[in-house]
Amino acid sequence: MIITRTPFRVSFFGGGTDYPVWFREHEGGVLTTAINRYCYITCRTLPPFFSHTSRIVWSQIELVQDHRQIQHPVVREALAFMKITSGVELHHEGDLPARTGIGSSSSFTVGVLRALYALRGQMVTRVGLARDAIYIERECLGEHVGCQDQVIAAYGGFNRIDFGGQSECEVTPIVAPAGRLADLQRHLMLVFTGVVRNASDIAREQIEATSRRTAELKEMYAMVDRAVEIITGTGSLVDFGHLLDEAWRLKRTLTPVISNLRIDDIYRSARSAGAIGGKLLGAGGGGFMLLFVPPDARDAVRSRLEALLEVPFAFERSGSDIIFYEPDP
Repeated sequence: MIITRTPFRVSFFGGGTDYPVWFREHEGGVLTTAINRYCYITCRTLPPFFSHTSRIVWSQIELVQDHRQIQHPVVREALAFMKITSGVELHHEGDLPARTGIGSSSSFTVGVLRALYALRGQMVTRVGLARDAIYIERECLGEHVGCQDQVIAAYGGFNRIDFGGQSECEVTPIVAPAGRLADLQRHLMLVFTGVVRNASDIAREQIEATSRRTAELKEMYAMVDRAVEIITGTGSLVDFGHLLDEAWRLKRTLTPVISNLRIDDIYRSARSAGAIGGKLLGAGGGGFMLLFVPPDARDAVRSRLEALLEVPFAFERSGSDIIFYEPDP
């Protein structure tokens, strides 16, 4: 029996520059952190005493004779990628809902791969885990996804991730003055807009617009440098909130599907109650909204957004890990 725990993430700046269509011609990078909300995968070899060969439990329960019959695309492709033909039982549980901008799909992929490697008795490096997850999502499934989610799910931590060049990916942990990240965390609120969406569909439109949005994407990449300077410096963190606002206003210009009237109304309401800045997480269209709120304005923002669910969170240092391992007898 194997249980993996893989964190979800909050991305601050640089989203959109982590697509290969961009970073293979231009510099790309993001500022992002893992958070203490997780995807759990339980996996074991299924004993050969049942009428089915494998059992896959997610929002559905699948009992199959052949792995090619599995409906969950990530599980099906991961088993094929790992060349696992024996029967397995795999269960998924998540702290937050899917399709909400917190990188849940990639956390699932990374967690499944971590579990399957362990099932084969193999260790895998974090860079290998991220690369395998990117390959499955982009090449095997043809999803329109970037590359930051798989990396932060595998590595964990509060990092700058640069894309491009020979290695294509470089992870740099943010080193800040004592208490600085804790202070930043106290200024952040995460609220659920109540809207779920297919990120791949929204990302496809953004990818198609890439060649027409070079100036905007270069500016979004430059904001990563500015954000790192704020966090690693000693000035006011309010500048981080203003930069989030600037980045969100710029991102909304990339395609019409990134925001909508409901999202705009939520953001205006939060700002009028004291939030300095914020953004939708992920590709846009719905899901979770991150807000930068001075501690003395949190109650006012909560009151204004009382119809929305707030999710407390903290920065998480660990990436995808095996939290239980017991070899088959």
